[in-house]
Amino acid sequence: MNGLKVVVIGGGSSYTPEIIDGLITRAKKLPIDNLCLVDVEVGKEKLEIIGALAERMFKKAGLTTKVTLTLDRRSVLPGADFVITQFRVGCLEARMKDELFPLKYNVLGQETTGPGGFAKAMRTIPVILDICRDMEELCPAAWLINFTNPAGLITEAVHKYSKVKCIGLCNVPINMVMTVAKILEVDNKDIFIEFAGLNHLVWGKKVLHKGQDVTAVVLEKLADGAALSMKNVPDMKWDGDFLRAMGLVPCPYHRYYYMTDRLLEEEQEAAGPNGKGSRAVLVKEVERELFKLYLNPELNEKPKELEKRGGAYYSEAAISLISAIFNDEKTIHTVNIANNGAIQGLPNDSVVEINCVVGRNGAVPLNVGALPPFIAGLVQQVKAYEILAAEAGATGDRAKALLALVNNPLVPSVGVAKQLLEELLEINKEYLPQFFGPGSKAEVR
Repeated sequence: MNGLKVVVIGGGSSYTPEIIDGLITRAKKLPIDNLCLVDVEVGKEKLEIIGALAERMFKKAGLTTKVTLTLDRRSVLPGADFVITQFRVGCLEARMKDELFPLKYNVLGQETTGPGGFAKAMRTIPVILDICRDMEELCPAAWLINFTNPAGLITEAVHKYSKVKCIGLCNVPINMVMTVAKILEVDNKDIFIEFAGLNHLVWGKKVLHKGQDVTAVVLEKLADGAALSMKNVPDMKWDGDFLRAMGLVPCPYHRYYYMTDRLLEEEQEAAGPNGKGSRAVLVKEVERELFKLYLNPELNEKPKELEKRGGAYYSEAAISLISAIFNDEKTIHTVNIANNGAIQGLPNDSVVEINCVVGRNGAVPLNVGALPPFIAGLVQQVKAYEILAAEAGATGDRAKALLALVNNPLVPSVGVAKQLLEELLEINKEYLPQFFGPGSKAEVR
């Protein structure tokens, strides 16, 4: 069995120890010869800290995996089997702007949904497509596993505007499985959730425990106040009548669509003079503390504090997916992939988040038919937004950008959409070469 070469773009991320931990856990099934961590100049110091920690973790595990650090991705892409993307263009400073600028228009500010998510996607798409062009040239057989948010929209752009084999991945579904298991006080291996929808807009259509339908039990637990959320999403409790009427398990991000007024009020208060600031402020502090830990030469394992960053079960999701492809396991994973008729009412070539059988040929979605009418409209509207946003991000077409924002359910009117677009283009100008031409820059972090 030949050893694998895995390239991580955004290797200086605080999330990277999650990947290392996952590779160590599955070392017998995934023989990694070379782990290449890639970043850009602004992230060089963090890259070196992560690289040293990676070497200590592999050494503790008794593995001889070579760790390569570089600022030049083209130097390590040849021969790559898997490329993982987990970067943030513009660093946390850009995220802070994404979370704050919509608030003045009484629109939610969030890094993956609404106009903030749109701004992030516009910065990210030119970079991811550059990476794809390098992969097409230097490692055309490699798989791209995209974790970069907004994961569904970015994967949509890759599928539409490149030839790279790409699967998008998010840790929301696996978090939902783990959390439901805790709520029911059962082993997570005995829980199966039938997922269908879009990234950060996915529902659990049915929850099974050892083959028995326990969906109603889970909904009652949530109605009684059981927590089903993420570190980066406020844990506002669901209305019991609404949950029973819907009969589906919502993902944490549904709060942005179903509790918009309450979340907007909370965000505006946090951004005010007496507030704690946006989520990015907290994340910046968490990252600062994490890198202080990572610097410790005695640390040789993933620290528990990493869970505060919002990346819980990240390694489980990413590495189990890579293992399924490499070992042709034909196991079920919830991923972002082309619909191909699995969800009726959505274009076949659009990316959905759904359970798939995964093996050496990639992910094959499991057919779920038509979505219930009370969620189908929202899914179709968000998918229309994503299709238009992917085209705008790839081409720099401002008309498509405007139409994307108008179709986003969190944007209230054409007038507000125009104002949001004008401001987000201006504050992100240096990272938007597709809109502003050669003078721009789009660095990966």
